[in-house]
Amino acid sequence: MLVLALDTATPTLLAGLARWSADGGVEVLAERAVPSGTRHAELLTPAIRDVLGDAGLSLPDVRAVVVGLGPGPFTGLRVGVVTAATLADARGLPAVGVCSLDAIGTGARTVVTDARRKEVYWARYAESGARLDGPGVTRPEELTVAGPFVGDPRFADRLGAPVTPADVTTAGLLRAAGAQLAGPTTAAPLVPLYLRRPDATPPTAVKPVTRAEPRP
Repeated sequence: MLVLALDTATPTLLAGLARWSADGGVEVLAERAVPSGTRHAELLTPAIRDVLGDAGLSLPDVRAVVVGLGPGPFTGLRVGVVTAATLADARGLPAVGVCSLDAIGTGARTVVTDARRKEVYWARYAESGARLDGPGVTRPEELTVAGPFVGDPRFADRLGAPVTPADVTTAGLLRAAGAQLAGPTTAAPLVPLYLRRPDATPPTAVKPVTRAEPRP
């Protein structure tokens, strides 16, 4: 089954195409990891076109869409989730969402990524790849789980331990989505993992407006 994989949970946007088989096999055909900062909206569609072109395939060949649900920044994360949902709905395909941290690294590890505000998103995994704890968000100095750490190496000093550089990959997304790809009817709705309230919030109280008296 040909699967389109997308992730916009980190500053590096990912689009990939892979063949997934029921025995868990994953053959990556094309992948683009694009440093995107806050430009996910303008770069994601060209990245999808590029991986399709690299693989010599077209969108009608795709049979499922897998997308990273975060945790990640509100706006960037929403770009990937909405794009995956729209493509899947338009073509009548199953859409599978997974925690983006599950797709970073392999084996026993603690994944850390940039959560901004001097914090990290994190999750801890067993050798089998099963998630043991998280996802969560905290300051690196306050993270109490053990390494080895993988993910964003910029936090090594604040963690007091080395961090092996690693990013979300197409193969990682499909591995994390394996059970849902095998049984598409079990796939949950695509709900982003924000872990924080948005910066912009509605006011809790309405200020009264004083109407000026008309001049005589």
